[in-house]
Amino acid sequence: MRYLRFLRHIRILLTGLVATALFGTLAVWLVYEHYSQDLPGFQQLVDYQPPTVTRVEAGDGRLLAEYAKEKRIFVPIAAMPPLLVNAVIAAEDREFYQHGGVDPEAIVRAGLRDIFKVGSGRRGEGASTITMQVVKNFLLSNEYKLSRKIKETILAVRIERALSKDRILELYMNQVYVGWGAYGVAAGAQNYFNKSVDDLTIAEAAFLAGTLKGPENYDPTKHPEAALTRRNYVIDGMEKIGAITADQARAAEAEPIVTRKRDETEIYSAPYFTEDVRRELVQRFGEQALYEGGLSVRTSIDPSLQSIAHSSLHDGLIAYDRRHGWRGPIGHIEVNDDWATRLDSVPAPPGAAPWREAVVLQVKPEAAEIGLVGGVTGTIPMSELAWARPTLDDQKVGSPPRAAGDVVKRGDLVLVEPLPPPAKPAKGQAGPLYALRQIPNVSGAIVALDPHTGRILAMDGGWSYEMSQFNRATQARRQIGSTMKPFVYLAALDNGMTPSTLILDLPVAIDQGPGLPLWQPRNFEGEEVGGPRTVRWAIEHSINTMTVRMASTIGIDKIAPYVERLGIMDHMPLEYSMVLGAGDTTPVRLTTAYAMLVNGGKRITPSLIDRVQDRDGKTVFKQDTRACARCGDYDWPSSGGVPPLPDTRKQVLDPGTAYQMVDILEGVVQRGTGAAVGAALHFPLAGKTGTTNGPNDTWFEGFSPDLAVGIYVGFDDPRTLGPHEQGASVAAPIFTEFMGAALKDKPPVDFRIPPDIRLVRVNADSGQLAMPGDRNVIWEAFKPGTEPSPDENESVVEGGPGTETISSDGGMEDAIPATPAYGVGVLVPPTPRSTQAPNQPRPVVPPSTDGTGLY
Repeated sequence: MRYLRFLRHIRILLTGLVATALFGTLAVWLVYEHYSQDLPGFQQLVDYQPPTVTRVEAGDGRLLAEYAKEKRIFVPIAAMPPLLVNAVIAAEDREFYQHGGVDPEAIVRAGLRDIFKVGSGRRGEGASTITMQVVKNFLLSNEYKLSRKIKETILAVRIERALSKDRILELYMNQVYVGWGAYGVAAGAQNYFNKSVDDLTIAEAAFLAGTLKGPENYDPTKHPEAALTRRNYVIDGMEKIGAITADQARAAEAEPIVTRKRDETEIYSAPYFTEDVRRELVQRFGEQALYEGGLSVRTSIDPSLQSIAHSSLHDGLIAYDRRHGWRGPIGHIEVNDDWATRLDSVPAPPGAAPWREAVVLQVKPEAAEIGLVGGVTGTIPMSELAWARPTLDDQKVGSPPRAAGDVVKRGDLVLVEPLPPPAKPAKGQAGPLYALRQIPNVSGAIVALDPHTGRILAMDGGWSYEMSQFNRATQARRQIGSTMKPFVYLAALDNGMTPSTLILDLPVAIDQGPGLPLWQPRNFEGEEVGGPRTVRWAIEHSINTMTVRMASTIGIDKIAPYVERLGIMDHMPLEYSMVLGAGDTTPVRLTTAYAMLVNGGKRITPSLIDRVQDRDGKTVFKQDTRACARCGDYDWPSSGGVPPLPDTRKQVLDPGTAYQMVDILEGVVQRGTGAAVGAALHFPLAGKTGTTNGPNDTWFEGFSPDLAVGIYVGFDDPRTLGPHEQGASVAAPIFTEFMGAALKDKPPVDFRIPPDIRLVRVNADSGQLAMPGDRNVIWEAFKPGTEPSPDENESVVEGGPGTETISSDGGMEDAIPATPAYGVGVLVPPTPRSTQAPNQPRPVVPPSTDGTGLY
């Protein structure tokens, strides 16, 4: 009886267990069916590529910029070092390679811990596997709800069936946020330790893996003790799973956490250049590819040349600014016991770096005592105040200061630069010495490029990118003045003239049509020589009247194609004022045109980007598209040297004509308007100065055989630079400083002469063959059959459009008529297309093959 009762109880128990199991199974099935209805698809994870950072590098590999919505560097799991992989597993999911997406034991452990937290107000402890975290990060929200946890579990199991363990771990390690604005362990390694993942130590890998649980909670700068505890917990876990030995664990735990920012030498700053690169990348690939695509961009910039360009432009702008005086302090504060606190609260003006802000504490006759941020004091000696003459309204300056009080007063806020300590302290010196500085209000640009390829090697677009993001090298369209003349004379050299052709240097006037005054250009000095001079002389000395007379002889319609073909302007107005530089263009376009002179007349396109690769290393863009059949042949070094590459550049100028102009422009530097450049530098150099009416804009465009450089200086709001300023005094010194530093350690290279050019000794004044006793003798470049002969006769052709003598009352080097179309006030209207001297016959030039006709 007792036995039967026992059996009955067993049956009841078994029935209850079966019913409970069935009910539980039914409940699980119902829950599964309910929550699996609207689950997101996970097939996207099969081919998922997380947004990664685009890196822009200089030509030497230094980093210029990174662009990303999420700073992430994708590293395939196969390339992840085992040390870091094991650290992540030890920190986040030690049974990762054993479970099927859900770890039941971890769930039980977490549940028991959560029971004891009931009523404490603390968040429950999760039991998420790495797979479940992938689900949460990619497919679900981060909200803490039971429903989200159920969905997370269902998806984790499904994903484990669809993806390999390595793929799941790859997604996790590249997607997860690691703090300090970085996503993925590779970006974290750079941010925290300035290392690649391959170079991490045990302690560093453990710290990085430890941050994955909560980057803000384990920030070593804010919570050093928590970060250390968490790191050591991971090290202990690495030991338990057999990733490291006990000795390695104890040694790693003894190390402090030392973060290291990226070295400044590894990051190069060229903001104007970099922003133009960014714009081009957006144009080519779109914003999504730029900020999420993980592009690797190699640019053309040469950091050594860029540094020279930056300092040369700055020095030139400072030199001009100092010539025009001191505009006063940048502010004023009361000087009392808390002057240091007051000074600390005053922000430095944009463009002040690297100079320092200071307040004048005391003024003595021979010096000014100053205070700097941090309570430091110093002295500005009178020798560093002597330049600060007061600026007057009409671009004039006052008398030199005799005492420090003529420049500054107590409480003035000024900018200063530290000076090297003197061998002997100066009179009145209190503390270190400083020089008074002033942010120039003039601006400018410099661009240097390879004349054979068009690669831009250096570019600066203004004084400070912080002050203005407007890149004057690529965006400023300004009148170019006499830098236009070489391209005008290209047409002359291709239409019967030679460098020795004589042109009358007499006043010239252009009929602009009925009811309009004659246009009468003037020379820089306001006077004409009055006799014949050679084409070379006209260019070397930038003679306006000779240029206009030449243009009227060959016709403006023959000049425009050269200007357009070389890219200076897309469409040159057929107006005679254009030959003196009334047209406008950008510095980079003008410099590219000059580069096509020195490269033998080959078309080049200025470029910023050499190559772009996608996240997988596939080249998606390259500037040099020439085919090289043998570049992949590793035997070519032993079988005849470098593989030949085809020259696909289009010939846009006759090589002989291009060289003739190069040779003439070399004369500009040796004895013409750029003679100061030649006197300072002893390299083969050529170039041309340029100044416009006002003068508002100043230029120097020049080159060596393998480097073309353009300089522009002017005010953003066009106004005069001062009555005595010109290209030779403002822009040329910048070119001189740049070229002197850029070519300092390089052997001199002569300009390359085409095979069909003949060099003949001629008299520089007459252009005739040199005779015994001639003093001014030069080698002149002639095309075959155009060199002068001993028995030739001079022929003077007078007339041409306008021969009236005009008054010589001064003028600028490049006195050009300005029109509203070019942004300045009307001085003399340009020649309209329909009224270009309609009734003036062109002078008849006798047929000549020797090019000695006199125009």
